[in-house]
This record gives sequence, structure tokens and C-alpha cells, in this order.
Amino acid sequence: MLSLILDHHSLVRLLAFLSVVLLIAVWEVLKPRRTLSVSKGLRWVNNWLLSALNSLLLPLVFPLMAVGVALLAQEREWGLFNIIGLSQFIAIPLFILLFDLAIYWQHRLFHLVPCLWRLHRVHHADPDFDVSTGIRFHPVSIILSMLIKMAVVVVIGPPAIAVLLAEIILNLTSMFNHGNIGIPSKVDAVLRLFLVTPDMHRVHHSCVPEETNSNFGFNFPWWDRLFGSYRAQPAKGHTGMEIGIKGLREIEQQRLDRLLLQPLGR
Repeated sequence: MLSLILDHHSLVRLLAFLSVVLLIAVWEVLKPRRTLSVSKGLRWVNNWLLSALNSLLLPLVFPLMAVGVALLAQEREWGLFNIIGLSQFIAIPLFILLFDLAIYWQHRLFHLVPCLWRLHRVHHADPDFDVSTGIRFHPVSIILSMLIKMAVVVVIGPPAIAVLLAEIILNLTSMFNHGNIGIPSKVDAVLRLFLVTPDMHRVHHSCVPEETNSNFGFNFPWWDRLFGSYRAQPAKGHTGMEIGIKGLREIEQQRLDRLLLQPLGR
């Protein structure tokens, strides 16, 4: 069964991704958290075109993706888990945890280093916050992120199925925590003990720099609390806060050509 999943890992990832996107998109229509400020059609067309471009570009740049690198590492006994012969029952959940920690620090790095922030701000410059924001990343940012993931896989040496599960979880939680969905505050308070919720991550997309530089987590909320970057709520509340980056919220800035060239601007 595991070998069958690995043989068709791209299809498995795609089906899981599309299922969650559809679920969140319907939820956004039925119970939105905020009223959108920009045409959803314009944003969605350009955000999804950017995502499609990334999906076409990655296989051209990387003959082997993270799962393929894990299989190569296992074959050549690269990485800590392969060297010590760690059991899959321990290696799989441990890698998912360590992978999420690595993504947390990658995210902070993209905020701290000016040239990386220029790439990452394409994601933050979205004037609204919904499921399509979760796939809005500059191609160079996506390539750098894949390089970091591959390095993590080579150093740790996890089973290929662990890498696949970690990537699927990352994709699904990214769609969930970027959702413009209403969750009762009491339910959210319980959920964010174990999972990054949309209300928690929305703070990170605030126009206020102190709020932008908080809540970096994607899957698990513990890293923000552990490393002092947790902020419970935005100062103006979720319906009063301004989303995006000042100066890059204009409607013309949401076109695909502007998104691709945005890192070159001031």
C-alpha cells in the first residue's frame, strides 16, 4: 500500500490539495470571516495563475522533488535516521515535527533577510486573506523553499512516506489557515492549542509590522510560543485590521506581471 502511494505521490498530493481547497472555498462562501475588499475574481485568477506557473516550473528546475531525494538518501544511507536505522514508527511522526520546525525557521528567515523578504512579500501583498492567498508565492521563493526542504531531507534522512505526509500536511494546513472562514471563538481557542487556525495566521498578514512579524507557524502553533513570536489577536480585531502591505494593495498590483516583478520594486 505504501509503495503504491509513493508510486503515485504526485496524484495523491493533488487530490488531497484540491479536496481541501474545494472544502475551504465553499466554507468561505457559506460563512466568511471578513468582507473582501478587492474583486475575488481578479485576485483568484492571478493567484492561481501564479500557482500554476510554480507547478510547471518546479519539475523543470528539480528532476527530483523532496520525496525523490528521500528515496535517494535511503538508498545511499544519507542522513541521521538512515545512519542510526530509526524505526518508521518513530521516524515518521518525528520527521513531521522536525519538518514543521524547519519550515517555521525558514519562514522567519524570509522575513529577516531583506532580499528574501522582497520575494516573500508577494505573498503578503495580497490585500485580502482567503484560501487563494495560501498558494500565492513568487517562483524564486518556491525554488529556494524547495532547496531548503531537500537539505532538511538529506540531513535528517527520513522515510520517503514521512516526507510525502509532511508535504501533504503542510499544503492542507496552509489552505486551512489562510481560509476566510468563521470559526466560533471558543472552538478556535481549543484548536490553536494543537493547530494554527485562520484567526491565528491572519494576524501575520496584518499591515502593522509588529503583527506581520509574528505567528510564523504553519502546522503546529507551539513554535511561536516557544520562540516568542506568538501574538493572540490583532490590535484592531479581525474585522477591523488591514490586510497586506501598504503601497502594494492597489488593484493594479494584483496582476500576474506585477506579482512577478514586485521583488524588483522598492
